[in-house]
Amino acid sequence: MIGDGIGVGIVGLGGMGNLHARSIADLGADVVAGTDLVEAQRRRFADEFGARTYETHEEMVVEDDVDAVIVTTPNRFHEPIAVDALEAGCHVLVEKPLAHTIESAERVARTAARADGICMVGFHNRHAASMAMFDEQHARGRFGDLTHVEANYVRRRGVPGPGSWFTDPELAGGGALLDIGVHALDLALYALDFPEITEVSGVTRTTFGTDTEYADPDGFGDNWDAEAETYEVDDSVSAFIRTAEGQTISLEAAWATNREESMDFRVRGTDAGAQFDIGDTTLNILEAGTAGGDHYADVTMTGDESVTGYAEQDEQFLAAIAAGATPETNTVEEALTVQRVIDAIYRSSETGRATELAEPQVSEFQLEQATRLE
Repeated sequence: MIGDGIGVGIVGLGGMGNLHARSIADLGADVVAGTDLVEAQRRRFADEFGARTYETHEEMVVEDDVDAVIVTTPNRFHEPIAVDALEAGCHVLVEKPLAHTIESAERVARTAARADGICMVGFHNRHAASMAMFDEQHARGRFGDLTHVEANYVRRRGVPGPGSWFTDPELAGGGALLDIGVHALDLALYALDFPEITEVSGVTRTTFGTDTEYADPDGFGDNWDAEAETYEVDDSVSAFIRTAEGQTISLEAAWATNREESMDFRVRGTDAGAQFDIGDTTLNILEAGTAGGDHYADVTMTGDESVTGYAEQDEQFLAAIAAGATPETNTVEEALTVQRVIDAIYRSSETGRATELAEPQVSEFQLEQATRLE
Protein backbone atom coordinates (compact mmCIF):
# COMPACT_ATOMS: atom_id res chain seq x y z
CA MET A 1 0.00 0.00 0.00
CA ILE A 2 1.07 3.57 -0.61
CA GLY A 3 1.84 4.25 3.06
CA ASP A 4 3.87 1.10 3.77
CA GLY A 5 6.82 1.84 6.05
CA ILE A 6 5.82 5.45 6.80
CA GLY A 7 5.42 6.27 10.49
CA VAL A 8 3.02 9.13 11.18
CA GLY A 9 2.41 11.21 14.30
CA ILE A 10 -0.68 13.35 14.79
CA VAL A 11 -0.66 16.62 16.74
CA GLY A 12 -4.17 17.49 17.90
CA LEU A 13 -6.23 14.42 18.72
CA GLY A 14 -9.73 15.80 18.29
CA GLY A 15 -12.10 15.04 15.42
CA MET A 16 -9.77 16.12 12.61
CA GLY A 17 -6.77 14.33 14.09
CA ASN A 18 -8.68 11.07 14.38
CA LEU A 19 -10.09 11.46 10.86
CA HIS A 20 -6.58 11.76 9.43
CA ALA A 21 -5.30 8.89 11.57
CA ARG A 22 -7.99 6.53 10.27
CA SER A 23 -7.40 7.70 6.70
CA ILE A 24 -3.64 7.13 6.70
CA ALA A 25 -4.05 3.80 8.49
CA ASP A 26 -6.39 2.69 5.68
CA LEU A 27 -3.64 3.71 3.23
CA GLY A 28 -1.14 1.43 4.95
CA ALA A 29 0.83 3.96 6.99
CA ASP A 30 1.69 3.31 10.63
CA VAL A 31 0.06 5.61 13.19
CA VAL A 32 2.93 5.51 15.68
CA ALA A 33 2.32 8.55 17.87
CA GLY A 34 -0.09 11.29 18.89
CA THR A 35 0.14 14.54 20.83
CA ASP A 36 -2.53 16.43 22.74
CA LEU A 37 -2.68 18.52 25.91
CA VAL A 38 -5.85 16.72 27.01
CA GLU A 39 -5.21 13.42 28.77
CA ALA A 40 -8.58 11.92 27.84
CA GLN A 41 -7.89 12.57 24.17
CA ARG A 42 -4.52 10.86 24.47
CA ARG A 43 -6.04 7.80 26.14
CA ARG A 44 -8.72 7.42 23.47
CA PHE A 45 -6.15 7.78 20.70
CA ALA A 46 -3.79 5.26 22.26
CA ASP A 47 -6.62 2.76 22.73
CA GLU A 48 -7.82 3.01 19.13
CA PHE A 49 -4.49 3.13 17.29
CA GLY A 50 -2.08 1.46 19.69
CA ALA A 51 0.15 4.51 19.41
CA ARG A 52 2.41 6.24 21.92
CA THR A 53 1.08 9.58 23.10
CA TYR A 54 2.72 12.77 24.28
CA GLU A 55 1.64 15.96 25.98
CA THR A 56 3.92 18.18 23.85
CA HIS A 57 4.90 17.93 20.21
CA GLU A 58 8.59 18.59 20.92
CA GLU A 59 8.89 15.11 22.42
CA MET A 60 7.18 13.44 19.49
CA VAL A 61 8.83 14.98 16.42
CA VAL A 62 12.34 13.82 17.40
CA GLU A 63 11.36 10.15 17.68
CA ASP A 64 13.13 7.97 15.09
CA ASP A 65 9.99 6.22 13.88
CA VAL A 66 8.06 9.45 13.24
CA ASP A 67 8.62 10.14 9.54
CA ALA A 68 5.68 12.48 9.05
CA VAL A 69 3.56 14.78 11.20
CA ILE A 70 -0.04 15.89 10.63
CA VAL A 71 -1.02 19.11 12.43
CA THR A 72 -4.69 19.59 13.38
CA THR A 73 -4.43 22.10 16.23
CA PRO A 74 -5.91 25.60 16.60
CA ASN A 75 -4.44 27.95 14.00
CA ARG A 76 -2.04 29.80 16.31
CA PHE A 77 -0.06 26.62 16.96
CA HIS A 78 0.40 25.62 13.32
CA GLU A 79 3.65 27.55 13.00
CA PRO A 80 5.61 26.28 16.02
CA ILE A 81 4.59 22.66 15.43
CA ALA A 82 5.21 22.70 11.67
CA VAL A 83 8.54 24.50 12.08
CA ASP A 84 9.77 22.12 14.79
CA ALA A 85 8.69 19.07 12.80
CA LEU A 86 10.33 20.28 9.58
CA GLU A 87 13.53 21.18 11.40
CA ALA A 88 13.54 17.70 12.96
CA GLY A 89 13.51 16.23 9.43
CA CYS A 90 9.84 15.22 9.35
CA HIS A 91 7.42 15.60 6.48
CA VAL A 92 4.44 17.78 7.42
CA LEU A 93 0.77 18.06 6.49
CA VAL A 94 -0.72 21.07 8.27
CA GLU A 95 -4.46 21.66 8.25
CA LYS A 96 -5.81 24.84 6.71
CA PRO A 97 -5.21 27.73 7.07
CA LEU A 98 -1.43 27.71 6.94
CA ALA A 99 -1.33 29.92 10.04
CA HIS A 100 -3.32 32.48 12.04
CA THR A 101 -1.50 35.52 10.58
CA ILE A 102 0.34 36.34 7.37
CA GLU A 103 3.60 36.82 9.28
CA SER A 104 3.30 33.40 10.87
CA ALA A 105 2.45 31.82 7.52
CA GLU A 106 5.55 33.33 5.94
CA ARG A 107 7.75 31.91 8.69
CA VAL A 108 6.36 28.43 7.99
CA ALA A 109 7.02 28.94 4.28
CA ARG A 110 10.62 29.97 4.83
CA THR A 111 11.24 26.93 7.02
CA ALA A 112 9.59 24.63 4.48
CA ALA A 113 11.81 26.00 1.71
CA ARG A 114 14.94 25.06 3.66
CA ALA A 115 13.71 21.73 4.98
CA ASP A 116 14.55 18.29 3.63
CA GLY A 117 11.01 17.07 4.23
CA ILE A 118 7.96 18.01 2.20
CA CYS A 119 5.18 20.26 3.50
CA MET A 120 1.57 20.21 2.33
CA VAL A 121 -1.47 22.19 3.49
CA GLY A 122 -4.88 20.63 4.12
CA PHE A 123 -7.24 22.00 1.47
CA HIS A 124 -9.09 18.73 0.97
CA ASN A 125 -11.97 20.09 -1.14
CA ARG A 126 -9.63 20.25 -4.14
CA HIS A 127 -9.69 16.45 -4.12
CA ALA A 128 -13.44 15.91 -3.87
CA ALA A 129 -15.01 14.15 -6.86
CA SER A 130 -16.79 17.30 -8.08
CA MET A 131 -13.54 19.26 -8.33
CA ALA A 132 -11.61 16.34 -9.80
CA MET A 133 -14.19 16.06 -12.60
CA PHE A 134 -14.05 19.82 -13.13
CA ASP A 135 -10.25 19.67 -13.41
CA GLU A 136 -10.44 16.97 -16.07
CA GLN A 137 -13.05 18.81 -18.15
CA HIS A 138 -11.12 22.07 -17.80
CA ALA A 139 -7.89 20.36 -18.93
CA ARG A 140 -9.76 19.19 -22.05
CA GLY A 141 -10.72 22.80 -22.82
CA ARG A 142 -14.44 22.28 -22.35
CA PHE A 143 -15.02 25.58 -20.52
CA GLY A 144 -12.90 27.80 -22.75
CA ASP A 145 -11.34 30.70 -20.88
CA LEU A 146 -12.46 30.96 -17.27
CA THR A 147 -13.77 34.43 -16.42
CA HIS A 148 -15.46 34.42 -13.01
CA VAL A 149 -15.92 32.25 -9.93
CA GLU A 150 -18.78 32.57 -7.44
CA ALA A 151 -17.71 30.86 -4.21
CA ASN A 152 -20.13 30.39 -1.31
CA TYR A 153 -19.69 28.75 2.07
CA VAL A 154 -22.65 30.05 4.05
CA ARG A 155 -24.37 28.72 7.15
CA ARG A 156 -27.72 30.16 8.22
CA ARG A 157 -26.89 29.50 11.88
CA GLY A 158 -23.58 27.78 12.55
CA VAL A 159 -21.40 29.70 15.00
CA PRO A 160 -18.95 27.24 16.63
CA GLY A 161 -19.46 26.22 20.24
CA PRO A 162 -19.21 28.55 23.23
CA GLY A 163 -15.75 29.12 24.61
CA SER A 164 -14.12 27.33 21.68
CA TRP A 165 -10.87 28.54 20.14
CA PHE A 166 -12.71 29.33 16.90
CA THR A 167 -14.06 32.60 18.32
CA ASP A 168 -10.86 33.69 20.07
CA PRO A 169 -8.80 35.96 17.78
CA GLU A 170 -5.58 35.12 19.62
CA LEU A 171 -6.00 31.43 18.78
CA ALA A 172 -7.88 31.53 15.47
CA GLY A 173 -6.63 34.76 13.90
CA GLY A 174 -10.10 35.42 12.49
CA GLY A 175 -13.60 34.02 12.33
CA ALA A 176 -15.76 32.68 9.53
CA LEU A 177 -13.31 33.82 6.85
CA LEU A 178 -10.37 31.85 8.28
CA ASP A 179 -12.51 28.88 9.30
CA ILE A 180 -14.78 28.11 6.34
CA GLY A 181 -14.30 30.99 3.90
CA VAL A 182 -10.72 29.85 3.40
CA HIS A 183 -12.03 26.63 1.79
CA ALA A 184 -14.10 28.52 -0.78
CA LEU A 185 -11.31 31.03 -1.44
CA ASP A 186 -8.67 28.35 -1.95
CA LEU A 187 -10.94 26.45 -4.33
CA ALA A 188 -11.59 29.61 -6.37
CA LEU A 189 -7.90 30.45 -6.68
CA TYR A 190 -7.13 26.81 -7.48
CA ALA A 191 -9.79 26.72 -10.23
CA LEU A 192 -8.17 29.79 -11.82
CA ASP A 193 -4.66 28.29 -11.43
CA PHE A 194 -3.61 30.86 -8.84
CA PRO A 195 -3.61 33.97 -11.02
CA GLU A 196 -1.85 37.23 -10.19
CA ILE A 197 -4.12 39.22 -7.85
CA THR A 198 -4.34 42.97 -8.52
CA GLU A 199 -7.11 44.16 -6.17
CA VAL A 200 -9.07 42.88 -3.20
CA SER A 201 -12.18 44.44 -1.70
CA GLY A 202 -13.95 42.99 1.31
CA VAL A 203 -16.27 43.60 4.23
CA THR A 204 -16.29 41.45 7.35
CA ARG A 205 -19.09 41.66 9.89
CA THR A 206 -19.60 40.63 13.51
CA THR A 207 -23.36 40.51 13.91
CA PHE A 208 -24.75 37.37 15.45
CA GLY A 209 -22.20 36.02 17.90
CA THR A 210 -22.56 39.06 20.15
CA ASP A 211 -26.36 38.96 20.08
CA THR A 212 -27.74 38.03 23.52
CA GLU A 213 -30.84 36.63 21.78
CA TYR A 214 -28.93 34.61 19.18
CA ALA A 215 -31.23 31.92 17.80
CA ASP A 216 -29.63 28.51 17.27
CA PRO A 217 -32.46 26.15 16.23
CA ASP A 218 -30.13 23.30 15.33
CA GLY A 219 -28.00 23.59 18.46
CA PHE A 220 -24.87 24.03 16.34
CA GLY A 221 -23.19 26.21 18.97
CA ASP A 222 -24.41 24.16 21.92
CA ASN A 223 -26.60 26.98 23.29
CA TRP A 224 -24.24 29.86 22.72
CA ASP A 225 -24.06 32.41 25.57
CA ALA A 226 -23.06 35.73 24.02
CA GLU A 227 -22.65 37.44 27.37
CA ALA A 228 -20.36 34.80 28.86
CA GLU A 229 -18.04 33.89 26.00
CA THR A 230 -15.25 35.55 24.04
CA TYR A 231 -16.43 36.62 20.58
CA GLU A 232 -14.23 39.10 18.78
CA VAL A 233 -14.12 37.64 15.29
CA ASP A 234 -16.09 37.96 12.07
CA ASP A 235 -19.16 35.83 11.51
CA SER A 236 -19.58 36.77 7.84
CA VAL A 237 -17.59 38.18 4.93
CA SER A 238 -18.31 39.45 1.43
CA ALA A 239 -15.33 39.94 -0.89
CA PHE A 240 -14.48 40.66 -4.50
CA ILE A 241 -11.12 39.86 -6.08
CA ARG A 242 -9.66 41.03 -9.41
CA THR A 243 -6.80 39.42 -11.32
CA ALA A 244 -4.25 40.74 -13.80
CA GLU A 245 -5.96 38.81 -16.62
CA GLY A 246 -9.39 40.26 -15.86
CA GLN A 247 -10.73 37.18 -14.07
CA THR A 248 -12.78 37.83 -10.94
CA ILE A 249 -13.88 36.03 -7.78
CA SER A 250 -16.87 36.82 -5.59
CA LEU A 251 -16.77 35.26 -2.14
CA GLU A 252 -19.54 34.85 0.43
CA ALA A 253 -18.80 33.09 3.71
CA ALA A 254 -20.72 33.10 6.96
CA TRP A 255 -21.18 31.25 10.20
CA ALA A 256 -24.55 32.95 10.56
CA THR A 257 -26.66 35.15 8.31
CA ASN A 258 -30.30 35.58 7.35
CA ARG A 259 -30.25 33.68 4.08
CA GLU A 260 -30.40 30.06 3.03
CA GLU A 261 -27.28 28.01 3.66
CA SER A 262 -25.13 27.34 0.63
CA MET A 263 -21.89 25.71 -0.43
CA ASP A 264 -22.58 26.58 -4.05
CA PHE A 265 -19.53 26.97 -6.30
CA ARG A 266 -20.01 28.33 -9.82
CA VAL A 267 -17.40 28.82 -12.54
CA ARG A 268 -18.11 30.82 -15.69
CA GLY A 269 -16.19 30.14 -18.89
CA THR A 270 -16.42 31.46 -22.43
CA ASP A 271 -17.58 28.07 -23.77
CA ALA A 272 -19.33 26.52 -20.77
CA GLY A 273 -19.93 26.91 -17.07
CA ALA A 274 -19.80 24.61 -14.08
CA GLN A 275 -21.75 24.34 -10.83
CA PHE A 276 -21.34 22.07 -7.81
CA ASP A 277 -21.45 22.13 -4.04
CA ILE A 278 -18.05 22.38 -2.39
CA GLY A 279 -16.89 18.91 -1.35
CA ASP A 280 -19.69 17.14 -3.24
CA THR A 281 -19.57 14.29 -5.77
CA THR A 282 -21.78 15.82 -8.48
CA LEU A 283 -20.73 18.27 -11.21
CA ASN A 284 -23.20 20.15 -13.41
CA ILE A 285 -21.94 21.52 -16.74
CA LEU A 286 -23.95 24.27 -18.42
CA GLU A 287 -23.60 24.82 -22.17
CA ALA A 288 -25.56 26.24 -25.08
CA GLY A 289 -25.47 25.49 -28.81
CA THR A 290 -27.04 26.06 -32.20
CA ALA A 291 -26.95 22.61 -33.81
CA GLY A 292 -30.55 21.69 -34.65
CA GLY A 293 -31.71 25.02 -33.27
CA ASP A 294 -30.68 27.24 -30.38
CA HIS A 295 -30.65 25.19 -27.21
CA TYR A 296 -29.25 24.71 -23.75
CA ALA A 297 -27.22 21.57 -23.03
CA ASP A 298 -26.91 20.77 -19.33
CA VAL A 299 -24.97 17.70 -18.25
CA THR A 300 -24.72 16.15 -14.78
CA MET A 301 -21.69 14.05 -13.90
CA THR A 302 -21.65 11.91 -10.75
CA GLY A 303 -18.47 10.72 -9.09
CA ASP A 304 -17.69 7.93 -6.66
CA GLU A 305 -19.35 8.76 -3.33
CA SER A 306 -17.04 6.41 -1.44
CA VAL A 307 -13.96 8.53 -2.24
CA THR A 308 -13.54 11.57 0.00
CA GLY A 309 -11.37 14.63 -0.44
CA TYR A 310 -9.64 13.84 2.85
CA ALA A 311 -8.66 10.35 1.72
CA GLU A 312 -7.40 11.57 -1.65
CA GLN A 313 -5.39 14.36 0.00
CA ASP A 314 -3.80 12.01 2.52
CA GLU A 315 -2.96 9.57 -0.26
CA GLN A 316 -1.16 12.30 -2.21
CA PHE A 317 0.76 13.28 0.93
CA LEU A 318 1.93 9.71 1.50
CA ALA A 319 2.65 9.22 -2.21
CA ALA A 320 4.90 12.30 -2.28
CA ILE A 321 6.78 11.00 0.76
CA ALA A 322 7.19 7.53 -0.77
CA ALA A 323 8.44 9.01 -4.05
CA GLY A 324 10.70 11.57 -2.39
CA ALA A 325 9.09 14.12 -4.66
CA THR A 326 7.96 17.72 -4.27
CA PRO A 327 4.14 17.84 -3.92
CA GLU A 328 2.30 18.87 -7.05
CA THR A 329 -0.70 20.22 -5.15
CA ASN A 330 -1.59 21.73 -1.76
CA THR A 331 1.78 23.45 -1.73
CA VAL A 332 2.96 25.89 0.91
CA GLU A 333 3.37 28.58 -1.73
CA GLU A 334 -0.29 28.21 -2.76
CA ALA A 335 -1.39 28.31 0.87
CA LEU A 336 0.68 31.44 1.38
CA THR A 337 -1.13 33.10 -1.52
CA VAL A 338 -4.48 32.20 0.07
CA GLN A 339 -3.26 33.71 3.36
CA ARG A 340 -2.18 36.91 1.61
CA VAL A 341 -5.63 37.32 0.05
CA ILE A 342 -7.26 36.75 3.45
CA ASP A 343 -4.96 39.38 4.95
CA ALA A 344 -5.99 41.79 2.19
CA ILE A 345 -9.70 41.15 2.79
CA TYR A 346 -9.30 42.00 6.47
CA ARG A 347 -7.28 45.14 5.66
CA SER A 348 -9.85 46.23 3.08
CA SER A 349 -12.63 45.82 5.63
CA GLU A 350 -10.71 47.89 8.18
CA THR A 351 -9.99 50.75 5.77
CA GLY A 352 -13.26 50.67 3.85
CA ARG A 353 -11.51 50.61 0.50
CA ALA A 354 -10.04 48.19 -2.02
CA THR A 355 -6.44 47.18 -1.49
CA GLU A 356 -3.58 45.23 -3.01
CA LEU A 357 -1.81 42.25 -1.53
CA ALA A 358 0.84 43.22 0.98
CA GLU A 359 4.44 43.02 -0.21
CA PRO A 360 5.27 39.36 0.32
CA GLN A 361 8.27 37.44 1.51
CA VAL A 362 7.60 35.10 -1.41
CA SER A 363 10.75 36.21 -3.23
CA GLU A 364 12.80 35.08 -0.23
CA PHE A 365 10.83 31.82 -0.12
CA GLN A 366 11.55 31.16 -3.79
CA LEU A 367 15.22 32.10 -3.40
CA GLU A 368 15.72 29.66 -0.54
CA GLN A 369 13.88 26.94 -2.48
CA ALA A 370 16.05 27.52 -5.55
CA THR A 371 19.19 27.43 -3.42
CA ARG A 372 18.11 24.14 -1.88
CA LEU A 373 17.54 22.56 -5.29
CA GLU A 374 20.95 23.58 -6.68
